[in-house]
Amino acid sequence: MPRQSVPSYRLHKASGQARTIVNGKHVYLGKFNSEESRKAYARILAESTQPSLGSPTPSSSQGLSPQLLLIAEVIVKYLEFAEVNYAVDGKVGKEFVGMVDSLKPLNDLYGGDYADQFGPLKLKALRQHLIDCDLCRTEINKRIGRIKRVFKWAVSEELVPPSLFEGLRTVTGLQYGRTTARESEPVKPVAEADVEATLPFMSPQVAAMIQLQLLTGMRPSEVLSMTPSEINREGEVWLYEPSKHKNRWRGHQRVIPLGPKCQLLIQPFLNRDANANLFSPEEAEEWRNEQRAINRNRNTKVYPCELRTREKRKAAALKRKSKRPKGTSYATDSYRRAIEYAIKKANQARLTADPKAKPIPNWFPYQLRHTYATKTRKLHGVEAAQLGLGHKRTNIVDTYAEKNLELIVEIAKQNA
Repeated sequence: MPRQSVPSYRLHKASGQARTIVNGKHVYLGKFNSEESRKAYARILAESTQPSLGSPTPSSSQGLSPQLLLIAEVIVKYLEFAEVNYAVDGKVGKEFVGMVDSLKPLNDLYGGDYADQFGPLKLKALRQHLIDCDLCRTEINKRIGRIKRVFKWAVSEELVPPSLFEGLRTVTGLQYGRTTARESEPVKPVAEADVEATLPFMSPQVAAMIQLQLLTGMRPSEVLSMTPSEINREGEVWLYEPSKHKNRWRGHQRVIPLGPKCQLLIQPFLNRDANANLFSPEEAEEWRNEQRAINRNRNTKVYPCELRTREKRKAAALKRKSKRPKGTSYATDSYRRAIEYAIKKANQARLTADPKAKPIPNWFPYQLRHTYATKTRKLHGVEAAQLGLGHKRTNIVDTYAEKNLELIVEIAKQNA
């Protein structure tokens, strides 16, 4: 069987165009080294893995009916819908950003094609392109699922025929061990000893959030958005019901019991407006400034050069503050960066004390949920871990949910 060669990207000197050869035929891609020609070449490489597609050619030469919508036009219409549908409090949500990332390769490779010509083989070619871009298998499946969702919406708006989506549904997700796609590293629990070693190098706000996650299994977004008004402080165990959480749009209720340890953690942060965030970066910055002032109190002589350096640093700090003032609430990124900074400081202190000491490995907020789930499952079973994490099935009835709430309330009482 003859070996199939990969089409190469070449310059046609006479015309200045880029070209390639597919199945013995010259295919012109546009001006050499232009973005348009590179996109057309990427599409050809993707489709070369799908023999049934035949010889790929630029979309401008397909000669299809001009009154049909292009894929690029369908994408624009869908994003106008998605920007509103996936908005969170009037702002762009994470799912919308993920949708934009998923649709970019579709637009790059097939944006100029007519939408009703996009079938299963082209979707597989696009999937192969994502594999070649070194995306992991789970992320590829997620992005292909989003693309299918776009065409499902297009069918509901009568922009494309229903048979198009039915064809795309036949393309199944990549399975573990049966694909060349890279596998992602699973998220593992973080050792509690590593967390404890990092806590002394954090502000009280960040340290409290981390300990709350360990005790309750909250998502980072849930602990970041805590306000006094969302915490019912009646009874032995307080109940925190976040107004915003991952499955709120599905109509799911999220109730997080706060036992005695959790209550002690949040008590210093309740002295604020009912709707203000408990944990404020502004307050964390004030705490850090106080710590610096304490550390500057010393008995040794202060030389003029040091005074000049302090003034320069103070002026630089004020300049930075005016450009980018601290916010009133943490974001998931700033929370993660605060942990990274604390780990770095902890490792510096550890290596100073013992150059042979093993450094603390990097960890991030979502690993705390895995630590909670692992510990709770071991002590109280699978059901308790599922309930504490807020995972629910759509067929759970109200009475069963009440029984479940009682179970995790009892678990919260034991965290004393």
